[in-house]
Amino acid sequence: MADDLRASSAPRELATPVFAEKRPTPDPTTFLVKHPSDGPFYKEIDQLNREHELKAVTFPMPRGTPEPRLSLYEVLGKKKDAIDWITRNKQIVFHALGDCGSTRSPRTEDLVTDKLQADFQEQDNREIPQFNLLLGDIVYSFGELQYYYDQFYDPYRDYPAPILAAAGNHDSMVPPGLRERALEGYLRNFCAERFEAMPEAGGLSRTAQIQPGVFFTFEAPFVCILVLFSNCLEDPGVIANSDIGDSQLIFLEAALKRLKAANYGGALLFAHHHPPYTLSRHGWSIKMQQQIDKVCDKVGLWPHADLAGHAHNYQRFTRYRPDGLSIPYVVCGNGGHNVTSLRKVHGPDGDTALRTPQIIQTSKQGEKIVFENYDDTNYGYLRITATAQQLRIEYHPASDGADAKTPDDAVTVKLATHELDHFTAEDLGFTEKAAAVHKLKQRQND
Repeated sequence: MADDLRASSAPRELATPVFAEKRPTPDPTTFLVKHPSDGPFYKEIDQLNREHELKAVTFPMPRGTPEPRLSLYEVLGKKKDAIDWITRNKQIVFHALGDCGSTRSPRTEDLVTDKLQADFQEQDNREIPQFNLLLGDIVYSFGELQYYYDQFYDPYRDYPAPILAAAGNHDSMVPPGLRERALEGYLRNFCAERFEAMPEAGGLSRTAQIQPGVFFTFEAPFVCILVLFSNCLEDPGVIANSDIGDSQLIFLEAALKRLKAANYGGALLFAHHHPPYTLSRHGWSIKMQQQIDKVCDKVGLWPHADLAGHAHNYQRFTRYRPDGLSIPYVVCGNGGHNVTSLRKVHGPDGDTALRTPQIIQTSKQGEKIVFENYDDTNYGYLRITATAQQLRIEYHPASDGADAKTPDDAVTVKLATHELDHFTAEDLGFTEKAAAVHKLKQRQND
């Protein structure tokens, strides 16, 4: 089927990016392509794991190394007016979620995308999201080209903004006997060199994204996101070793040095698929986090928050560092993958439900990790707001319904000090409208 997709038509180059369809269309109810079970593949994968034969996959160097960069300005087709509008309004809003691809049916992914799209109906346009960042595992079982229509293009057909993505293990793993090349679908559909409508889109309008590669800096007003590729293993995440080299560590250091030299004052986020901390089926990516920490410590610049997926639920941790920094680590791996795929959060005994908040780790240096909140029963996503002073990360479960505008969990960071903060609410017009209604009633009473 992948060969059929490639042969059916060549990518069609366009002058500008295209996002949603011109007219909203009903949710898909069935898949175009049959999705067979990945059970036989995982028998071989599990055996290779037991024999320690699985290794991280190599990848093409992104365009523009050592620090590949991409901006919202470029992603929007160099529309300066759009960037100026965000800047004038003094905030940016965007979405993030991981593990969105579904192999059973479109239903669970539709629950999430319907609620995502409801965020574009706001009483104040400042609250409308400007892009979406997928946190890996976009297409299951292994990122095959023939499933891109059913698992990505069709569910997001009415999402009216750019979609970027970090690659997950299911986007990059190639089991024995599969004809796909590692990362083939991801690179074609998220790392194109120009705005192209890919045959995988099946005639839908969305153009491929123009990311420079599997790792890059993404810059927008008020926010800078360093996207890393944590590779193809189930666990742990890998960003540097003898098999794949240290290009991502070089990138991370180059990006942080540039931002520090520029005295960057906006929100700085790290985004990747495998979480450093998780209390679920998947384990901690300890070495990956140690490598990231070493670079941050060397440069003297730390993120305001870290975003990941992979764990198939929502979890939020706070890392309280000895130097006084408070860094939220947020896992959002419940973006729509399959009925019954949600993973329960558990404690050391593997059974008892956990109460939050509670400390889950301390160090001799005075650091502590606090498990703050979780949702292991619903699908959902993150809605993130950045201003010149604050970063706010909200969690919205799909079960709340499209009309709900209140998050079930949220955390706010003061940018200048890296301290947890109370979010400064905006006046979105309610007071003015309420005053007008009050005056009208007074005139009617008089």
